[in-house]
Amino acid sequence: ERGFRKDGPYVQVNCAALNESLLESELFGHVKGSFTGAFRDRKGRFQTAHGGDLFLDEIGDVPLSIQIKLLRALETKQFEHVGDDKPITVDVRIITATNQNLVELISQNKFREDLYFRINVLPIQLPPLRKRLEDLPLLVETFMRRLNKRTCKNIKGIQREAMNTLLD
Repeated sequence: ERGFRKDGPYVQVNCAALNESLLESELFGHVKGSFTGAFRDRKGRFQTAHGGDLFLDEIGDVPLSIQIKLLRALETKQFEHVGDDKPITVDVRIITATNQNLVELISQNKFREDLYFRINVLPIQLPPLRKRLEDLPLLVETFMRRLNKRTCKNIKGIQREAMNTLLD
């Protein structure tokens, strides 16, 4: 809320949802004719997030070939569109998330150690909800409040039976 990027764009990419070539194009954009189906130039998510934040969800699923390009973009703040060699400079803060053990992936040569150290600046470990059930009532209350605002309803609470079912 107070950072200099607060008014900048917030762009998300689910890295697990795209195959290697689509992910590369999605992240870095492409020029017309660079591959079958590239009928026009397209900005990538890095370019769209310029001046703001780029959230890379499921970073552990990114193929090694894309990891190299990600590392270069993070180190130099530059990248090229797929099918082009003109560098584009961006100012983007990267936020990543994964449900995988990246250290284990590094030992299996499935994740680059240099990329890991580049993105592991401020790690936040969040245990699964099943290991912190004391948070569940607060989450339910928060979601009910949001639902009330969106639907103009006046849901006042949740029955004990329903809460017990959630806790189970």
